[in-house]
Amino acid sequence: MRKQKGFSLIELLIVVAIILIIAAIAIPNLLRARMAANESSAVSSIRTINTAEVTYQSTYPTAGYGALLSLGNALGAACPNPPTTAAACLIDPVLANNGQPAGGGKSGYAFVATASGTGNVQYVATAIPMVVNQTGNRSFCSVEDAVVRFLASGADPGAHDACMALNPLNQ
Repeated sequence: MRKQKGFSLIELLIVVAIILIIAAIAIPNLLRARMAANESSAVSSIRTINTAEVTYQSTYPTAGYGALLSLGNALGAACPNPPTTAAACLIDPVLANNGQPAGGGKSGYAFVATASGTGNVQYVATAIPMVVNQTGNRSFCSVEDAVVRFLASGADPGAHDACMALNPLNQ
């Protein structure tokens, strides 16, 4: 009788089962880590928008605060020299255009910054997860006081006054 070389079917099935068990443990942890990284990126982007809004309002006092696109520049376009109220070049074009034209957002979040009030004396900047419980769990917002606030449900935090009513991030 000849001796056969190689692995038996049982041995291969045991190896596959072990790999599946390890994957079942590792994949959810990887997804949670990715969501945490997306949320951290969203908070950082909101803080960048806050800084840009203050700079924009200081640079163009007659214009007040600006919308997201006016804080940056069109994708692929060079910054005008000198910058204008329509293209201040204060933030990254990917953030300013919110991932347009594909509409993919940035790091799993969709961003909006809108000015309001007579003379644009107020603004609200929001970051909403593109797919709740997949790209992020919480939505974030900030107004002219530059305090980042969050909504645990991941829903749209709403306009200026609704954002003001939410809990600050660090509490």
